[in-house]
Amino acid sequence: MTSADKLFFLERKCIMESIQLHPVARAYHMPHVEHAQLFRVLRTLVLLSLPMLGMSACSKHQGIAVAAEHEPPPEVSSMTIHAKTLPTDFEYVGQTAGSRETEVRARISGILQNRLYEEGVNVKAGQALFQIDPGAYQTQLASVEANAAVTEAKLNQARRELERLTPLAAEKAISQKEFDDARSTLETAEAGVKQSRAQVNEARLNLGYTKVLAPIGGVTGVAIKSNGSLITQTDSLLTTIVQTDPMYIRFSVPESDFLKLNKDLNSGALSLDGKRAANGSLGFSVSIKLADGSIYPVSGKMNFSSERINPATGGFDARAQVANPNGNLRPGQFVRVMLSGASLNNAIAIPQRAVLDAPKGKMVLTVGPENKLVPRPVELDGLKNGTWIVTKGLQEGDRIVVDGLFKAKPGMVVNPVEATLTAKTSSSAPSLAAPTAGAAR
Repeated sequence: MTSADKLFFLERKCIMESIQLHPVARAYHMPHVEHAQLFRVLRTLVLLSLPMLGMSACSKHQGIAVAAEHEPPPEVSSMTIHAKTLPTDFEYVGQTAGSRETEVRARISGILQNRLYEEGVNVKAGQALFQIDPGAYQTQLASVEANAAVTEAKLNQARRELERLTPLAAEKAISQKEFDDARSTLETAEAGVKQSRAQVNEARLNLGYTKVLAPIGGVTGVAIKSNGSLITQTDSLLTTIVQTDPMYIRFSVPESDFLKLNKDLNSGALSLDGKRAANGSLGFSVSIKLADGSIYPVSGKMNFSSERINPATGGFDARAQVANPNGNLRPGQFVRVMLSGASLNNAIAIPQRAVLDAPKGKMVLTVGPENKLVPRPVELDGLKNGTWIVTKGLQEGDRIVVDGLFKAKPGMVVNPVEATLTAKTSSSAPSLAAPTAGAAR
């Protein structure tokens, strides 16, 4: 079979399979026509109909193009920028601590006779906690009291002797040396009495120290010594007491936050309701968020701010004080410290969903003249309650696209509809490019 024959049969097969009783061919009833003749007739009919099919397709595409030209611009939600005063807060990780924490130590040596308190309970200042065996100290007190009585007797004797010799010395009936010796004996007796009285006081103190008292009121810890243990001067720790009302919360403020806070306060960009205390701490109101996410019902005040950086944390040590009447807070808890009471002046806030990630940072789409979208790079300063605080890039009166960013492109003409910040809950904004390494604060 020649190449021309192969091409003929292939062409015939393709046309027959693709046409399969063309509508024009149905109109003809040609039983007397041979297959070859029928094929030639059908091919002629198809070739004649191709220009009409092409014209129909062109007309269809032209209709779509005309419809696209008359399609209205897409509708997007927009908002007009207005600077306002916004409350702001700061949040840091903190740890609770007792306002007063002390060690309970024995002041004397001896055998621990009894523990007089229940571990973990709240005790009052001066309450007896431990009893050390007092026997040896009772004996010591009795001994020094007896010695004090002897010195008292010697003093009385020296006093009587001097009184007897005084008139004799006036009449020169005795020598001056004898009179001086009597006076010296009296003075020595007086000193001996003072010394013996001091020994009595010391013995009484030691006897009193056999009963160990709570130096402050607070929650007691575990007893370190059990009954019958020997207590020495080098091993005298018995337990601890922590005063939990009020409670302290210690936290650290990063150096960058501290410097920016002072800068904004000095420039007037930030205002604070409370006054700075004498020790340098700012008048923030303090709220506590517990580990389960709940908010502690009692608020407090900041009462200390360090004047230098702590090299261990790289920040400034700070402390807040919170009332804890029911003892719900315990020392050592990790909490979130929320400082409130500050306000940003002339602040510009935009919804989180209006911010896009661009190759060179954050940006928004602004509605320019003739409702054309114009990209605008912005600088941000923290996310607060689902809104970004804009420090650079936007100004009063600008209009930005809030919703509809997926169908909006830079340079596109849109139909902006005014929206509000509460129109939708904040959501992640679409990204125009991969996020940059440094996220905006």
